[in-house]
Amino acid sequence: MKKDLRTGLIAIVVMTVFLGLAYPLAITGISQVAFPGHANGSKVSIDGRIVGSKLIGQEFTEPKLGKNGKPVLDEEGEEVLVPIKSYFQPRPSATEYSADVTFFGNAAPDSVEAREEVREYMKAYLQLEKPYDKTLTSEGIPVDAVTQSASGVDPEISQANARIQAHRIAAVRKLPLSQVEDLISANTHGRFLGVLGEPGVNVLELNIALDKQAPTK
Repeated sequence: MKKDLRTGLIAIVVMTVFLGLAYPLAITGISQVAFPGHANGSKVSIDGRIVGSKLIGQEFTEPKLGKNGKPVLDEEGEEVLVPIKSYFQPRPSATEYSADVTFFGNAAPDSVEAREEVREYMKAYLQLEKPYDKTLTSEGIPVDAVTQSASGVDPEISQANARIQAHRIAAVRKLPLSQVEDLISANTHGRFLGVLGEPGVNVLELNIALDKQAPTK
C-alpha cells in the first residue's frame, strides 16, 4: 500500500511539473520566437497605439446627442450609443464585444424571444442602411447582420453585409462606391484551407484602410 501511494505521489508531482510548468513554458517560448504577433493576441497598432485585435470584434459607436447637443441618457443613466455612420459596423453581439467573456443568446429557433431580437436587429439595420440604398428590403438583409455569432466577438462580417454597408460609407465619406467595394475585396479573408467556412471581411482592418484612403475630420 505504501509503495503504491509513494508511486502515485511521485507520478502526480512529476506530471504536475512537466504538464503544468515545463510544457506551458516551452510552448510559450517557442510561440514567442516563431510567431510573436499571433501569440500576443494579433494586436493591431496605428502609430504605436494599439487600437484592437484582428481576432476580436469591436463596436464603432458614438454618444447619441439630444436637441440640446448633450448626450442622451438611458433609464440607468448611461449614454445611449449609436453607430458611427462613416464606419462599417460589426454583427450584433450579446456582450457588446467584451473581451472578458464570450457567449451568445442561446435561444431556440422557434423562441419568441429570438424572433423579437431578430426583428429589432432588422429594424435597426434598415434604419441605418436603407437611406443610402433605397432598394434594400428585409428579405435582402444577410443573416449575419441580424444574428449574433457563437462567441459574441466575431471580428468579421459577410461580404454581402459589407457590400450593403458600402453604399452608406461611400455617401458619408464622399467616395465612389467602386472604391469602397475594392477596399472590401482587399480586406476579405478566404475560406480556411480553401474549403472550410465562408469568406469574411475583417471590420477593424477595413475601417483602418478606409481612414487611410479617406480620413474623417
